[in-house]
Amino acid sequence: MSIESQKPARPRRIFVLLPLLIFLLLAGVFLMQLLSGRDLSVVPSALIGQMAPKTELPPLEGMQVPGLNSADFTGKVTLVNVWASWCAPCREEHPVLLELSKDQRFSIAGLNYKDKPENARRFLGDLGSPYKAIGVDPNGRTAIDWGVYGVPETFLVGKDGKVAFKHVGPLSPEAVTTTLMPAIEKALAAQQ
Repeated sequence: MSIESQKPARPRRIFVLLPLLIFLLLAGVFLMQLLSGRDLSVVPSALIGQMAPKTELPPLEGMQVPGLNSADFTGKVTLVNVWASWCAPCREEHPVLLELSKDQRFSIAGLNYKDKPENARRFLGDLGSPYKAIGVDPNGRTAIDWGVYGVPETFLVGKDGKVAFKHVGPLSPEAVTTTLMPAIEKALAAQQ
């Protein structure tokens, strides 16, 4: 019997079991997340409670509304909606935004994300515009400052200029009723 054949097989077993152990560990982490009761569709934002990012975007030409300027947020409640004409969920949420724009207690500003101006104008011309200001962000740099993951996203900025709420994805009537309007009412009631 050679010396090599007397080596223990134990180290090889560890390497065989290592992938199984890693899989079980990850499965346990995912199971804890599922059982935690948290809404996994909610993406937290580091901006909540912080001043809205300094934003100065030029207007969408031909729309007769000003560009997006964060200095205009102070003293009023503003929804900042990040959208694009090429975004199918943006089209889906658009009637909800039009309905929200009827409430004169707050304003809706649009951040037009990586879009061609003629397409953005056609989108709003066909569907109507809920926006009192539209800033054009052709390269997406301002959206990065806002922490945007994708379009559409909507931010609620309070009278103090701080981000109070963020909604990722298209706004639905249910989302407006259950989460957005309570956040708007709270922002409207807050002292500046």
